[in-house]
Amino acid sequence: MREFAQAQGLRYHFDVNAGVCHQVMAERGVICPGQIVVATDSHTTTHGALGAVGTGVGATDMATIMISGQLWFRVPEIIEIRIDGQPKPGVMPKDVILHVLGHMKADGAVYKAVDFTGSYVEQLDVPGRMVLCNMAVEMGAKTAYMQPNQKVLDFITPRAVRPFQVQETDPGYAYAASYHFDVSGLEPQVAVPGGVDRVVPISQAGQVRVDQCFIGTCTGGRLEDFTAAAEILWGKHIAPYVRLIVIPASTEVLQQCMKTGVLKTLLDAGAAISTPGCGPCLSAHEGVLAEGEVCVTASNRNFPGRMGHRDASIYLASPATVAASALTGYLTNPCTVWKGGC
Repeated sequence: MREFAQAQGLRYHFDVNAGVCHQVMAERGVICPGQIVVATDSHTTTHGALGAVGTGVGATDMATIMISGQLWFRVPEIIEIRIDGQPKPGVMPKDVILHVLGHMKADGAVYKAVDFTGSYVEQLDVPGRMVLCNMAVEMGAKTAYMQPNQKVLDFITPRAVRPFQVQETDPGYAYAASYHFDVSGLEPQVAVPGGVDRVVPISQAGQVRVDQCFIGTCTGGRLEDFTAAAEILWGKHIAPYVRLIVIPASTEVLQQCMKTGVLKTLLDAGAAISTPGCGPCLSAHEGVLAEGEVCVTASNRNFPGRMGHRDASIYLASPATVAASALTGYLTNPCTVWKGGC
């Protein structure tokens, strides 16, 4: 890829120091509203957070695109997922999308486009929007979309490398289906091992001893995620014999964590910090699980073998829940350890 980029004189070449593609492309202004974006990664749906149509393709498809600039798509049906309400403190966007997935299930939006709407979505910042759109693919969605708000435009405008035009859903558009969720009384959620849609409130997850806690990836590796963890761990130390792996999603995020003091707080608490990238989310790099180990992670998938040995157990949760679990050594509701409670 380095040789190809150099030979073609490509303006944008992100090497091993850059981070996860979805985070880096957004930060560098490569993704803008109104675009159709394809990448050889299923979580390209993330870019709906910026008003783009993002979808994953295979390597053969990508070769065709690079040769011709075109690809055949079937226009998907569009479903509305309306999310209203104001969650309690301690409930993060990851909890919200896990709650949605628990009801929609893994096949709830197969080859459909998801239009996220509602008062909760309208006030979300860019990181929160990226979490929801990122995991839309876990319900089978072909793509996801959110109408850009001012927070999105403030993020994109100074970064954009090309002019863009915001697309809007037609007034009175008739969705193929509409689903409504009120998250006002939601408690932190957990996807138990074996499936992203096997979601329960954390109060129903039982007592689970953990070996590793992981905060990072294109789902949970942004400044806001590490800040929440640092608020829980400030002045404290993780439990003995528990590993807390922290991997920022990009170099920009890593620099932000350094400037704000978040990185020092996590280091003082006993976290292991690795260079920006995907890490053990796909069984690579630091944090790969051994047989029988239990991990609580802010990443996006908990299939058997996803993070290492197929007989390891993976619980999906918010960065706050991950940090709280690292502190106690057990799967823990962050509201019980966050300063001031929830």
